Amino acid sequence: MAKESTTIDVGEPSTVTKSSSHVVVDEKKKGFVAAAAGGGYKRGLAIFDFLLRLAAIGITIGASSVMFTAEETLPFFTQFLQFQAGYDDFPTFQFFVISIAIVASYLVLSLPFSIVSIVRPLAVAPRLILLISDTVILTLTSAAAAAAAAIVYLAHNGNANTNWLPICQQFGDFCQATSTAVVAASISVVFFILLIVISAVALKRH
Repeated sequence: MAKESTTIDVGEPSTVTKSSSHVVVDEKKKGFVAAAAGGGYKRGLAIFDFLLRLAAIGITIGASSVMFTAEETLPFFTQFLQFQAGYDDFPTFQFFVISIAIVASYLVLSLPFSIVSIVRPLAVAPRLILLISDTVILTLTSAAAAAAAAIVYLAHNGNANTNWLPICQQFGDFCQATSTAVVAASISVVFFILLIVISAVALKRH
């Protein structure tokens, strides 16, 4: 009676296992390289974000300070009559000073979140917080700048329909200071728009 011989081949499964392991390692390497590239890109955005915030702090502090110190007294006055113009004579300018001071304080408080975004460029939470907060503060900054710009326009040009006379021909220094403050606040609005775009791009590519 003939004996049947059986042959067991164990070489092929080991080859398949080795090739599968190579595929897994390659995929991990590709994922690591992609994450490193994305982290470098986001870190660059975070550094630009930090620099913009520093610049915006200087601009907003300058705008609030210039408006706060805007005051002029005409040289001709008597003991009972004095012609003077100051920021506190206009409620809109008072709102501007308070609002821009709040904006400057917010920018200082937002610096730690921007630094965290530099250290951990792939973190979503700090970037999302900055995006939401910047949007809210942009609204406040735009409202303050637009309201003050309307008063500055009336000070320069007046309004014939309501018999509001321009005062900048008499109070030239006062109008120059208020106009400078409004321009600075408008520049900070542009900075906030850039900050929001940076945060949105960083979150989109996450």
